[in-house]
Amino acid sequence: MGALLALASALLYGVSDVVGGVVSRRMPFVRVALLGQAGGLVVTAAAAPFVAGASPSAPDLLWGGLSGVGTGVAMVALFRGMSRGAMSLVVPVSAVGGLALPVVAAAVLFHERPGPWTWAGVLLALPALWLVGRGRSGSSPDARAVRDGLAASVGIGVQYLALAQAGPGAGIWPVAAGRVMAVVCVAGLALLGARRATVKATPATLATSATPALRLAAAGSGVLAAGALVCYLLAARTELVAVAVTLSALYPVVPVLVGLTLLRERIGRLQVLGLALALAASALIVAA
Repeated sequence: MGALLALASALLYGVSDVVGGVVSRRMPFVRVALLGQAGGLVVTAAAAPFVAGASPSAPDLLWGGLSGVGTGVAMVALFRGMSRGAMSLVVPVSAVGGLALPVVAAAVLFHERPGPWTWAGVLLALPALWLVGRGRSGSSPDARAVRDGLAASVGIGVQYLALAQAGPGAGIWPVAAGRVMAVVCVAGLALLGARRATVKATPATLATSATPALRLAAAGSGVLAAGALVCYLLAARTELVAVAVTLSALYPVVPVLVGLTLLRERIGRLQVLGLALALAASALIVAA
């Protein structure tokens, strides 16, 4: 059950990235991140009291808050990269780092010992995520996009690792606490960026009159991301962190599949290989 929840997390995160990436090209990326985290906060805070047996302790909320700091940093970096039109590069870079950091930390700090098949799936997932994000053009990567992806990967790694430390009796309150800190973090980064004049956007995204539909879509991307974290939190309570993180980190597969099925896009051979490796990695971990 935990593995299926982690895969559901990947699906929700992937759809969230597609929606957020499209919207971030039409309005400032910081606003997209802020609206998204606010939307996630409203939904999780409304749902948390109705989760049976939820009684969070102070450490549970602190771990959730730390995960929210990671989320805030990750979303700003991710949407900044995608606003530059580098979705196919930023998303897989963020996923590879976001997978590797928690898995290594879980093994070193928390002495998790996954079985050989699980390790095989983890190691297979790393090249799979990278290949999925490789385009057909073979053009050299944008250094700024790589930096955005690496920054997002650190935030995602903190998000996953911290959230997994919350106790099973906390319900989904750690996710709600994380959304509070994510809103604070994104707002702080927005103010810092405005003061240093580093928040830049294309002419299309500089328009201040975002339509209600765009604002709703931005908030919806955050609701989907919050749902993904709830699924991940539940998965981490029944699976090793390495397993939950690896399966949840397969979210870059979703944008590729959306482009292939809904947008009728053609994908390259490397992406086909990446999809096959991602499927094999999932099968190894689920079957372990």
